[in-house]
Amino acid sequence: MKIVDEYFACDVFSLAAMQKYLPNVVYKQMVDVMENGKELPKEIADTVANAMKDWAIDKGATHYTHWFQPMTGSTAEKHDAFINPAGPNRVISDFRGKELIKGEPDASSFPSGGIRSTFEARGYTAWDPTSFAFVREKTLYIPTLFCAYNGAALDKKTPLLRSLDAINKSCLRLLRNMGYDVHKTDVTVGPEQEYFLIDENVYKERLDLVVTGRTLFGSNPVKGQELDDHYFGSIEKKVKAFMDEVDEELWKLGVYAKTEHKEVAPCQFELAPVFSSVNLANDQNQIMMSTLQRVAKNHGLVCLLHEKPFDGVNGSGKHDNWSISADGLGNLLDPGKSPKDNIRFLTILAAIIKGVDEYQDLLRLCVATAGNDYRLGADEAPPAIVSIYLGDELSAILEAIEKKEEYEDTITRKLKLGVSSLPQISKDSTDRNRTSPFAFTGNKFEFRMLGSALNIACPNTFLNTIFAEEMDYISDQLENMEYEDVDEACEKIIRRILRQHKRILFSGNGYSEEWRQEAKERGLLELQTTADALPHYTDEKNVALFKKHHIYTFEELQARESILLDNYSQVTRIEGKTMIHMLRKQILPAVFKYEESLANIIRTKRSVGLTASIEEKILFNINNPLEQIGQHMETLEELLSKTQSSSVEKARFCADELIPVMKTIRQLTDEIEKNVSKEFWPIPDYNDILFKSMI
Repeated sequence: MKIVDEYFACDVFSLAAMQKYLPNVVYKQMVDVMENGKELPKEIADTVANAMKDWAIDKGATHYTHWFQPMTGSTAEKHDAFINPAGPNRVISDFRGKELIKGEPDASSFPSGGIRSTFEARGYTAWDPTSFAFVREKTLYIPTLFCAYNGAALDKKTPLLRSLDAINKSCLRLLRNMGYDVHKTDVTVGPEQEYFLIDENVYKERLDLVVTGRTLFGSNPVKGQELDDHYFGSIEKKVKAFMDEVDEELWKLGVYAKTEHKEVAPCQFELAPVFSSVNLANDQNQIMMSTLQRVAKNHGLVCLLHEKPFDGVNGSGKHDNWSISADGLGNLLDPGKSPKDNIRFLTILAAIIKGVDEYQDLLRLCVATAGNDYRLGADEAPPAIVSIYLGDELSAILEAIEKKEEYEDTITRKLKLGVSSLPQISKDSTDRNRTSPFAFTGNKFEFRMLGSALNIACPNTFLNTIFAEEMDYISDQLENMEYEDVDEACEKIIRRILRQHKRILFSGNGYSEEWRQEAKERGLLELQTTADALPHYTDEKNVALFKKHHIYTFEELQARESILLDNYSQVTRIEGKTMIHMLRKQILPAVFKYEESLANIIRTKRSVGLTASIEEKILFNINNPLEQIGQHMETLEELLSKTQSSSVEKARFCADELIPVMKTIRQLTDEIEKNVSKEFWPIPDYNDILFKSMI
């Protein structure tokens, strides 16, 4: 039996591996680079590269790749063998510092939003020494940044690293203004990964799943999640074998895979890691997603990471648990035993409240995708309105501060279980609100709006930058105030922030129509679709924010807005074309055959003097929506043939014109499916997909 402790991170060029393969002086320099953010001395690059190569070859590697995260939202890699010619019929394994530090993939073939043209192909990958290299399937993976020839960021990792510099600088400034001697901060993240598992053979029979990742048709199954019996249920043997292999692969790669369980919807599951530094967490979440999908095939399964693969049941999210710590102080979002006395915590909390209120648009647009639009506001996913949930105790404390009143602890601090053999259990200072987009959960904030497939770099880049800005605001106030007691000064600032930004605080039901109306009256944004959200990328205040903290240039912001808008319209058009194809090639021919069968039965019965009322009713229930589908198909095909000039116009056209027609076609087709014999229906239905996959 394998013992995890003995093989954990065995495929990672970890600190332990570095210590073994590097000279001691070089090892210490690498530790300084990784742990303290020092610049890598160029003179040690060859030594590090050679040691990394030797370690990788000892692990069975024959190739290396610069592994990066372009604006496709996924990862990219180009594999090169370690071999170099050493004479006729001879090679040597070689890997130099220049190959470790920099690569040169074709930048014109990745989304660039106009930063690169086809004739401007040069781009660079640059080694990120703060993230660990690893070996997978005989290849050494080297985490890298990706930029254009002119230095513009073409990836998701570069802005994330820039944002870490920004929040570190701003947080240290604030803490020092409050009297703390600190030298380093660290943003930590724990991304909870939700996903669906379905049978591979069923998957292959559904063109919509293969091409788009979601079902474009499908009437409700006979049983969904009404009984709440799937959540935390016992795990089937087939799924447990899959999870065991996933765990082993992830543990070998140093991923802290910790918690796994059934989620709410049938065939839905979750895998959550232990918190780690955000850059490492980002890389490891990419590893986790690819591992889930790769390992599923070994078990005759397919892992779906689409945000809403099935209509009528929960979609899959990725809850981004965000917190920040400082050396010697620990987690700055930990209130301690008495939050009302923790002025440091309350000051940082006020900065977060102000930031979320002022940059609601950024938090909405950083999770905006075509798939996530179908998930937000559905089942337990939060709505498209950004708000903060703090819980009763913190809300009461902040209200007392705002009103300059004494805080009276009227909330029970112990939860009595009513069982004499069990001790009292300390109650968290907050309950949980599953409809809240941004919820405080004891010592962290849970950003719940992310979709399952989303790269977490962008949301965390935004969070880091926004909160850096608000910490600077508080520092500006402190540095320009006359005060004798810094705690009293902070309390004044907190009070001012609360009076101006408390509209963002909400503890109720985010799904209710009353909240939508109240949010509108409060002046909060409700950006329903990706087409509504993404154009805010280049709002004046957002451009100013990112330029001030050196996260994005205006050109980089424009590029991202354009890339994501184009992706939204392209995904929608592909779904529209897939819908037309499935209707013409599969569904309608099958329906016609069933109609013919019914018509023959009706004629036969009538010929012998029998009634055929049931058959006639079924035929009517099929033919009536069928006629409407024909009209809407023509409309959809006409719309798909139209072109628009700008990225904004394309996205707006998809949201306003294409998607409504597609929804109507789906509704009509799903009604027909309910009346067509299983023998005739040409594709696996929801009962097949959701309940036969695990058998």
